[in-house]
Amino acid sequence: MRGALSTRIHRAVEGLTPGYFALVMASGIISVGLRLEGFHFLSWVLLAVCVVAFVVLLALTVWRFASYRAAVTEDFMDPRRAFGFFTFVAGTNVLGVRLGLEGLHWLTGLLLVVSGCTWLVLGYVVPWTAVLGREERPVVITANGTWFIWVVASQSVAAAAATLEPVVTSGRRELAVLAVMSWSVGVMLYGAAGLLVTLRLMLYPFGPEDLTPPYWVSMGALAITVLAGARIVEMADAPMVHVTRDLIAGLAVVFWAFATWLIPVLVVAGWWRHVVRKVPLRYEATLWSIVFPLGMYAVAGIYLGRSDHLPVVAMIGRAELWVALAAWAVVLVAMLRHVSRTVVRA
Repeated sequence: MRGALSTRIHRAVEGLTPGYFALVMASGIISVGLRLEGFHFLSWVLLAVCVVAFVVLLALTVWRFASYRAAVTEDFMDPRRAFGFFTFVAGTNVLGVRLGLEGLHWLTGLLLVVSGCTWLVLGYVVPWTAVLGREERPVVITANGTWFIWVVASQSVAAAAATLEPVVTSGRRELAVLAVMSWSVGVMLYGAAGLLVTLRLMLYPFGPEDLTPPYWVSMGALAITVLAGARIVEMADAPMVHVTRDLIAGLAVVFWAFATWLIPVLVVAGWWRHVVRKVPLRYEATLWSIVFPLGMYAVAGIYLGRSDHLPVVAMIGRAELWVALAAWAVVLVAMLRHVSRTVVRA
């Protein structure tokens, strides 16, 4: 019995999805929203889940890298999965921003250093190993919703830097440069990812089995762009912020409008996949790629409404927050049930 359990655990670690840190992202951002709205107990519950998930997933990722190097390499070489590694960057920064709300800015800074270095490394390694270094052509046929996670990672760096900049006494200029630079890079990457994914949809066969949950990240990437932009607008004055504040404030509203427009499209796409085309709806790790965009859209609306004095946007964000919390609870229960069935009890 113990041997069978050990085998199942090892098998689960070997097959761990690179994008599982979306669980940390989803829990952390909804915790931020609840904290902003004054629901402190619920916020602390989700923060606890976020911290536990981060520690467990980090340990499992290190274990997988040490013991199953071939599986990790295979993920890096597969453009359908490789961009999922950027969820570590985004999850680390979302956790850091949430801890910053509790005054633990030194932890926010520490996590920003870790995530920023990882973002730089992965930003060159993943596109090369998964896309440019592949002999098979055309690579665009492999483009999917996970490619937008690169955008999310870039914007998470901007959000964490913008969170720290007003509260530190030294290094403000450097943090302002980092925030504006990573925000700008994220905007450019969204355009590139959007173009490649659109080409994939238009030029190659696309069935309901291809319409996976990570396509929701196309909306989540816009939402975190809005959030990071709103945080930059709120930053203490610095040369880089002074030059770009009005531009970023205006673009944030544009991106929020496009993210809002995408939500009905994604809902209808999900209806087509599961109701019309009868694809079974069962738990998979990528479902957290739906929960995170919902939570991020809510928090982005709340922040944008406050920073740009748009009460309607803030009201929509508050309503969306409860939708995100409900989705988080459903997916969490489904995940625990899945782990119990496939690993604990089998």
